Amino acid sequence: MAVFRSGLLVLTTPLTSLAPRLAPILSSAARLVNHTLYVHLQPGMSLGGPAQPQSSPVQATFEVIDFITHLYAGADVHRHLDVRILLTNIRTKSCLPPLPTSVQNLAHPPEVVLTDFQTLDGSQYNPAKQQLERYATSCYSCCPQLSSVLLYPDYGPAVPPVGSLGVHLPSTIKPTSPVARSAKQPVRSHQRGAVGGTFDHLHNAHKMLLSVACILAQEQLVVGVADKDLLKSKLLPELLQPYTERVEHLSEFLVDIKPSLTFDIIPLLDPYGPAGSDPSLEFLVVSEETYRGGMAVNRFRLENNLEELTLYQIQLLKDLNHKENEEDKVSSSSFRQQMLGNLLRPPYKRPELPPGFYVIGLTGISGSGKSSVAQRLKGLGAYIIDSDHLGHRAYAPGGPAYQPVVEAFGTDILHKDGIINRKVLGSRVFGNKKQLKILTDIMWPVIAKLAREEMDQAMAEGKRVCVIDAAMLLEAGWQNMVHEVWTVVIPETEAIRRIVERDGLSEAAAQSRLQSQMSGQQLVAQSHVVLSTMWEPHITQRQVEKAWALLQKRISEAPSGQ
Repeated sequence: MAVFRSGLLVLTTPLTSLAPRLAPILSSAARLVNHTLYVHLQPGMSLGGPAQPQSSPVQATFEVIDFITHLYAGADVHRHLDVRILLTNIRTKSCLPPLPTSVQNLAHPPEVVLTDFQTLDGSQYNPAKQQLERYATSCYSCCPQLSSVLLYPDYGPAVPPVGSLGVHLPSTIKPTSPVARSAKQPVRSHQRGAVGGTFDHLHNAHKMLLSVACILAQEQLVVGVADKDLLKSKLLPELLQPYTERVEHLSEFLVDIKPSLTFDIIPLLDPYGPAGSDPSLEFLVVSEETYRGGMAVNRFRLENNLEELTLYQIQLLKDLNHKENEEDKVSSSSFRQQMLGNLLRPPYKRPELPPGFYVIGLTGISGSGKSSVAQRLKGLGAYIIDSDHLGHRAYAPGGPAYQPVVEAFGTDILHKDGIINRKVLGSRVFGNKKQLKILTDIMWPVIAKLAREEMDQAMAEGKRVCVIDAAMLLEAGWQNMVHEVWTVVIPETEAIRRIVERDGLSEAAAQSRLQSQMSGQQLVAQSHVVLSTMWEPHITQRQVEKAWALLQKRISEAPSGQ
């Protein structure tokens, strides 16, 4: 069976009859397409006649919006697919003239066009497939060698399932008044509106929110993208996509689904954004979670003599497969949690190391819990090199760093028995970049040499995986000794609490210690695998076991010499 990177799914069945059939249709499409699946709604269109089928406008009703939501919810089962429902022919009542005849360029030209059109004999009827290809290429830019597939023959006779007629889809837009609305009721048209969010790792819940906003707007949509201070409270902010990357993916999606709109994508730096100050805006699309924020925006507008915005509250998309520490809705924070333990970038090649010997550099800010992660890895079979212990050896009287450190910092850093007082030494260097550099210039080369000796010992013992546990791994440049960098992250406030509790330092001293290290974001930017100890111990254990299992797979599949 051929698998195509991108495809175009043309749905011709009336929406009420199509809803119960969506799951098998999407499943079949997911087996054929492995990248982007564009969905084009054209209910009632026939591919069986001799005439070239023409694209016709579909009136934007609450039923259409609810169906689009239903489709995105169903597509969430197939998360490898980037599903995009094209809204080019979805028109409000005030905008129902004939559709433009120009061909729309899509970000990923489809290689295959699929449809739910059902032939009378349930076969891959060739003239229908030819009509489908002609129709697709008349609407969208497609690959020159476009293939076509009729999906319905997989689903038996052309009889809708019992009870499918008049099926009631869950409501997408929550009514703002107790008066019930009809599914066939047209959606109100607006010229300009706004929507906001973080839009990290653009997912189907985002697409629902954006699609409703695009249907409501006829001229311009202002999209606020959270940045800077608004990101501080996010879960696992170290794994957030950069602002420019989020904007790039967002812009591509919006232009694909409704190119007739003008999009103004701007950084959202406060809770109000342009929705609080732009007098030309008419509506704001919010989710169930952000509805109160929308009401606050309207209060802010009234205080500044601006008209209230019409609020459209979108229901949350439930995640039926969420784990115990994840949200029960489809969310970017859950997606970031699912990234923990995964390989984020290709490993380094280390041909100088013996084949079959793999080295991990484990790092994280002070208090992150990396030592506990190291012990978990030891339990799974890894050989652990503790750089802190190597530092103790180097500092000890007669150790390779003892005399150089005493000469650099004086004898007043010594206990009465001649041992270096590390607390006194630490108070000298933390917060003092010049003094810290003097110390690290002495210590880092010594510890690196001791670590290489430990690696030789690990190889002699027949260990396959060696872990260098080092808070300053990247600052010291020791990533040139490892195949992968693994970083343990926690919020800085939690790190300070742990340091104070563990080391008896003041909050100010703990803060000073963290300021002398790379931030979590800086560490993650150079990391291959990220873990976190911010949840219960068994959740940390699950992350480590997942990362270890994926590592074993990588090692077994790696070419010799890597």
